[in-house]
Amino acid sequence: MGITEAEVVEALRPVQDPELHRSIVDLGMYRGVAFDGGRVEVRIALTIAGCPLRSEIQQRVSDALLPLDGVSAVSLDFTVMSDQERAELRAQLHGDPAATAGTAPSHGHAEGRAIPFAAPGNNTRTLLIASGKGGVGKSSVTANLGIALAAQGRSVAVVDADVWGFSIPRMLGVDRAPVVIDDMIIPPEVHGVRCISMGFFAQEDQPVIWRGPMLHKALEQFLTDVFWDDPDYLLVDLPPGTGDISLSLSQFLPRAEAYVVTTPNPAAQRVAQRSAFMFAKVNITVRAVIENMSWFTGDDDKRYHLFGSGGGAELARTLGVELIGQVPLTVPLREGSDQGRPIMAVDPDSEASTVFAAMASWVEAHGPTKRTHPELKIV
Repeated sequence: MGITEAEVVEALRPVQDPELHRSIVDLGMYRGVAFDGGRVEVRIALTIAGCPLRSEIQQRVSDALLPLDGVSAVSLDFTVMSDQERAELRAQLHGDPAATAGTAPSHGHAEGRAIPFAAPGNNTRTLLIASGKGGVGKSSVTANLGIALAAQGRSVAVVDADVWGFSIPRMLGVDRAPVVIDDMIIPPEVHGVRCISMGFFAQEDQPVIWRGPMLHKALEQFLTDVFWDDPDYLLVDLPPGTGDISLSLSQFLPRAEAYVVTTPNPAAQRVAQRSAFMFAKVNITVRAVIENMSWFTGDDDKRYHLFGSGGGAELARTLGVELIGQVPLTVPLREGSDQGRPIMAVDPDSEASTVFAAMASWVEAHGPTKRTHPELKIV
């Protein structure tokens, strides 16, 4: 007795689309099967033409069907969803914008979609990675801390909110652009981290010359038009300083936690302090301080404090929070950030990686202090 279509469907049900992380059966991508002896040909509808992960889908389907009795070979016949099917898929995944309007204090683009991370009961922890000045390595901290959290089994997303100095895609080693399904943006994922950045929409050498309202709108769409799929953590790489973007995000994400990055020298510490005081004014809790470029370990195994010492500890004392990590200055960390090979992914046992792993453990162990209870209502 040969294999049946019902057996094929059940075998394919656990197979997930690599971008949407949902069963290809539940997503309506499975369109039928044909049998020719032991050869099975499966018809799959891709979400878009030229799907960048087509080969990955083919591999996953083959791996699921080849172990079945009676199957000797698997081939795929690809088609593409229609515009109507993509619209229905977007509604299935992202919800009806009209139905979500008014469910949160901040709202998204012209359709009126609510920002999910601001909604009562949303379980995503939002970490704002901030600094008072540029050049302290805030983006490399964001990228590697995100990978460290993913390595602990958490789903992680990163918003590169530094629209002028965007660098997260390069640091993570992202090699493809986001996929757009009926205006719903699917962020690329690498090392277990999904990300969105102005870097996907502007050339590397193209300056972003925008005033406050345009910046506000772009960030709003990063939070609403992207299918984030309820990650455990949303890390936001803020631009230096205390300008429009930081203020907008404090409005969009009122339950966020701030982590202030500084270098050891007193001048950087004092500037980073202003960033922390800004969060206090907008009622965002500063959870901890991270010191970057703390020392360089020479070939003689001695630590050289090239940028001085004590800045991170002094800032933590001033703010009344913990200094949760001192990241050493290492050549592999710097080269990895430049080459898209983040140290936490390529060498998790390195001197710097152990610090990122310890910081991720601290974040995991210290949950948010602000909690919402949507089940409690005042009538």
